[in-house]
Order: sequence, then structure tokens, then C-alpha cells
Amino acid sequence: MSNFLYLFRGGYDDYNKLSQQEKEALTKDWEKWLKRLKEQGKLVEGLPLSQEGKVVYKKGELITNGPFAEGVEVIGGYTIVSAKDMNEALEISKGNPHFGFDGSILEIREIVPMNIQ
Repeated sequence: MSNFLYLFRGGYDDYNKLSQQEKEALTKDWEKWLKRLKEQGKLVEGLPLSQEGKVVYKKGELITNGPFAEGVEVIGGYTIVSAKDMNEALEISKGNPHFGFDGSILEIREIVPMNIQ
């Protein structure tokens, strides 16, 4: 088994247009999806990210407010799942609530272990 990182990109523009009731319903959909992964023993970790942050350049010499990339580039959250291979990681991602937004992108990357002593 390997761990795979899901990076959820885009969706903030659509999310920010939702009513409070719609945001609460979406949160419940996320909770159901994550709970199902946890019950299957596939969830390692996963959380949304704040829409505000800092971007660091030039070894810390330049720091700007961010993220400020185009909306589809901004990472809105992450989830780490355990899967036997990329195909299973792709299958696990199906039905994720993130796909309900136009322009939403899910990037899946295998986490490469390092032997740090």
C-alpha cells in the first residue's frame, strides 16, 4: 500500500457564491465522503485550507500575500488516502464533493517515502 495526496484546486469562486445553507450541505457531503473513507481504512488525513496565506520566494527574501494565482490554480484543501496503486487512488476519488464546482481540478500524486534517520 502507498499513500496518495489529493490536491483540490479551484472551486473558491463558486463556493463563495453559495448561501450559508448550501455551504453547510456541502460540508455534510464532505464529512460523509471522509467518514466513508475512514470506515474503509483508506483515509490517512484530509482538511480544507484557508483562502488566505503567504507565498514565499527567493529563499524567504520575498514574501507576499497569497495565494493569488488564478482561481483554478489555488489549492483549497487536501486529502491523503491509502491505496494499492494509482488506479485504486483514482477509483477512491470518484464521488468526491469537490467535483460539484465548475473548473474544479483534483490532482493525485503518490507520496514518495524517504528514509530519514
